[in-house]
Amino acid sequence: MFLPVTPEEVLACDWTRLDVILITGDAYIDSPYVGISVIGQRLLAAGYRVGIIPQPDIDSGADITRLGEPELFWGVTGGCIDSLIANHTASGKKRQGDDFTAGGVNNRRPDRAVIAYANLIRRHFRNTKPIVLGGIEASLRRIAHYDFWSHRVRRSILMDAKADIIVYGMGDNTVLDLAHRLREGRKFWDVKGICYAAAEIKPGFLELPSWEEAAVDPAAFEKMFLTFYSHQDARTASGLCQKQDTRWLIHNPPALPLSAAEMDDVYGMNFERAVHPKHHQEGEVRALQTIRFSIPTHRGCYGECHFCAITVHEGRTVSSRSEASILREASVIASLPGFKGYILDVGGPTANMYGFECKKKLVHGACPDRRCLYPVVCENLRPDHGPQISLLGKLRKVPGVKQAIVASGIRHDLLLADRKHGIPYLRDVVGRHVSGQMKIAPEHSEERVLAFMGKPGTESLLMCRDLFRKFSANANKKQFLSCYLIAAHPGCTQADMEALRRFAERELALHPEHVQLFTPAPSTLSTLMYCTERNPLTGRSLFVEKTAAGRELQKQILVVKNSRFKYGNPKDHQTTEENKSWAKTRTSKKKTRKSLPKR
Repeated sequence: MFLPVTPEEVLACDWTRLDVILITGDAYIDSPYVGISVIGQRLLAAGYRVGIIPQPDIDSGADITRLGEPELFWGVTGGCIDSLIANHTASGKKRQGDDFTAGGVNNRRPDRAVIAYANLIRRHFRNTKPIVLGGIEASLRRIAHYDFWSHRVRRSILMDAKADIIVYGMGDNTVLDLAHRLREGRKFWDVKGICYAAAEIKPGFLELPSWEEAAVDPAAFEKMFLTFYSHQDARTASGLCQKQDTRWLIHNPPALPLSAAEMDDVYGMNFERAVHPKHHQEGEVRALQTIRFSIPTHRGCYGECHFCAITVHEGRTVSSRSEASILREASVIASLPGFKGYILDVGGPTANMYGFECKKKLVHGACPDRRCLYPVVCENLRPDHGPQISLLGKLRKVPGVKQAIVASGIRHDLLLADRKHGIPYLRDVVGRHVSGQMKIAPEHSEERVLAFMGKPGTESLLMCRDLFRKFSANANKKQFLSCYLIAAHPGCTQADMEALRRFAERELALHPEHVQLFTPAPSTLSTLMYCTERNPLTGRSLFVEKTAAGRELQKQILVVKNSRFKYGNPKDHQTTEENKSWAKTRTSKKKTRKSLPKR
């Protein structure tokens, strides 16, 4: 059922008051892909009376007051996307469209939506129940963080929003634990997966450099972030404290990732998989086109790409649903009105991480001194695509399903590390589960830039390319690889982008039309590099393109056909230690090539 959004719907549930009221910056889509819906349905299933206010008008009290005041707490999220990223391009331009707003016009979600909604509640409800922040915007901004849009280090969003609690990460069990304690009048200070403010430091917790220090000293900011980043594993993390003005931000250790049974419970709830009728007269919500007929199979990602926020939000441990749970959902989708036989995606943050995890990590936590995939796939991970092959085979047999498409990105190095099932999986996907294109994310071609990104080299990419072409030809299908590429990442120069353009044309036989301009999202290693202009893994300085014109130029090198650019003085773009070292090596290689006889 839909959560009530009007007083009339509250009465229709035979409720007189609500325990929890959820506020979101999106239109209300009741879907397992939408965090506010998952949290709301979890609370509802646990016996709580829950209402939701989507996209309230911040200039009046008409929306925020219509359901009254909750008995336990307000839950506030900016939506499925950080509001500043949703509202502005990486070039600083205002986005005109919004896939999560009815009608598609970007005019309902305020900048810094979490802060705006918390202030709206305080304005109309004095001394109200606790305000609990959640979702991606609050999760990534839970400690002092570099904010690209104001070009400064800001305090925790908890302090700026004058809220009471942050539930960070996915929050399923954390919210239930919190709700139980508030209902029973018990203290919640030890709930895992939350942040709150206190007058004193918490004994036994690690002290981070203060916000005041991090805001003015890049070395302090780097130390703060690296300590924070190294304490994100639920089984090994310590609690953290950070002084912000006169108070302390208390950051409890993360909640444990969900078990397979818990994942099945979450995704087995009775979602409407539709937009609330309130929005019908306002126009279409485009996001529903993709997620209505798609199936999330797992959460988390151990790829740890430096520019990606999944590590800090969903975690490094992958939690997978059971095969039976996914097949039940496929049957539900096949019975929906408008379903034409095509499940549009079967996957997660990375499609081919379903069904296996490092057994050592599940018991002892993530390794503090090594990564699962970078610089090479760890031998302890033991990738196994067998469960995915089995799952896809059974999805093909679900009545009413013509094709189950793997539209989520595939990690090519992980694919090739599975010597038993990796290539059969790719053959299966290419032959039966690709709708014209298969998504991969090489991001770049130059080894130095890839190292800054925490991405593998091009060897596995080219092997995957060859296999993709072979299997497509065997299936007699005209298909192509869709490659995600990034411009203006810290450490990347215009010359690097020119090399990437040549690589894409020569090796991938494509001219990129859609290239992502690096956006310094809060709480990522790449954003740390952007802010400090240092490589935190080596301590050496690096070039970072920060001018709007320079960033856009890097992108245009890829997207403009037959482009010719004047780089000017190379010193303007390569003046740091790491870039100078690389430039010398590159010049030496050029001289060697010129000395060889022509063929």
